[in-house]
Amino acid sequence: MHIPTNTSELKDFLDTKAEFYENPEFIHSDPIQIPAKFNLKQDIEISGFLTATIAWGNRKSIINSGNKLLDIMGDSPYDFIQNYNEDLHYKFLEGFVHRTFNALDLNYFFKSLNNLYTKHDDLEAFFISKDPTRKKLMHELIPAFKTAFFELEHLQRTTKHVSNPDKKSAAKRINMFFRWMTRSNTKGVDFGIWKNITPSRLSCPLDVHSGNVGRRLGLITRKQNDSRTVMELDAALRSFDPIDPVKYDFALFGLGVFEGVS
Repeated sequence: MHIPTNTSELKDFLDTKAEFYENPEFIHSDPIQIPAKFNLKQDIEISGFLTATIAWGNRKSIINSGNKLLDIMGDSPYDFIQNYNEDLHYKFLEGFVHRTFNALDLNYFFKSLNNLYTKHDDLEAFFISKDPTRKKLMHELIPAFKTAFFELEHLQRTTKHVSNPDKKSAAKRINMFFRWMTRSNTKGVDFGIWKNITPSRLSCPLDVHSGNVGRRLGLITRKQNDSRTVMELDAALRSFDPIDPVKYDFALFGLGVFEGVS
């Protein structure tokens, strides 16, 4: 494959790839199919957040585990979270495990989501409350979210399942969740349900695939996939499209997973 080196050609190349991969067929092999089962905003948020949380490893395994989460919640995530009672419901969680995320972690996530939805109408409202001027990047609000998420009594082991850019994490899964919630649904992939948060504030979900492709294309130079590299990739993608920079996530992912660019 010819990789453009000219900036203008590279933008055209990435625009073409983003357009190609952002279509409903993408959903069939992607974990986004789990929240795509719902129409209610809070159902999409909860199922999307939980699915994004376990989104590492084999995608088929992630989707299988995501469907198990829906079974536990009776296919009604918001209703389940609103009424979650550890004493009554924990028995339904027993045996759930996805890699290092187990029933103990899931129990806390359910309790914490119940706490957040008691205080806010939805998760979008939480993030707006942390940045009323709506000027910060969503990536910058993740530490405040983690603090609020773990304000209840919890096991230390569970904290590793919510990343923190302040600790140098690329926070790939939360940034992916932000993309799902915020970007327009006109292409039939993302949901666009966070109407008060603009796509310009999103950061690319950086993982092995997007990182390797980004280096191959000269978009990033750092070898680590960490928060500083996210900022480097952000700068490059915003130079191509400051209004919707994370549309290029589809291009980078598609080039890495489906076309073998590395």
